[in-house]
Amino acid sequence: MSTGLIIALIVIAAVVVIIAAVMTLRSRGPRRGPNLKQRFGPEYDRVLSRHDGDTEAAERELTERLQRHGDLRERPLEPAQREQYEARWTAAQERFVDSPRDAVTEADRLIAELAGVRGFPDGGQYEEQLAALSVHHAHHVDGYRRVHRAAHLRAEDARDGGQGTEDMREAMVAARALFEELLRHDGGRHEVDRREGHHRAGLDGGRKDAARGGHMPWAMNRRQAKES
Repeated sequence: MSTGLIIALIVIAAVVVIIAAVMTLRSRGPRRGPNLKQRFGPEYDRVLSRHDGDTEAAERELTERLQRHGDLRERPLEPAQREQYEARWTAAQERFVDSPRDAVTEADRLIAELAGVRGFPDGGQYEEQLAALSVHHAHHVDGYRRVHRAAHLRAEDARDGGQGTEDMREAMVAARALFEELLRHDGGRHEVDRREGHHRAGLDGGRKDAARGGHMPWAMNRRQAKES
């Protein structure tokens, strides 16, 4: 085989490799942003804002989260565990009327503990636990962030008798969505629909009770929260 032919074959092989690499990058590149946006939802926008609109930096952070926690498999809960956590959350909600700070502290503790039981990093590693939760529960993880922040505010910053109480109430309401997701049975969509139906029914029933003047510790409106 002549030297010229060998060189020609090498050049052709190099061109084929380059073309294949370019096509691979093109096939992956355009989908990266949309895929991350779809997976992380509002968490994508939050990270993008924290990086001052730098898409590359934001997507690099989210991709690293996926690499660290994407393979995590949530451990199932026993029925007795689920009932215990539900009872503790209900107790925390009822405590909110008299002691908002204690209620949000307990809510923060419950989510950290429940996430650990489900297989996420231990609650003592808050940032890592939050990152893992954002990969698997991206649409509700900010509720945990909010209730954690509210639970760790200094007493003088919280202003328990004024707007601070409303902030804590809203944080606890937002955190409940993640708590409910972590409690969901692993048996599929039927169980999810059943639990969501009960939750909606409870909210509707609470509104009716409030309209009749009944005692509703958690269905507080803004006026009640400010009077607490």
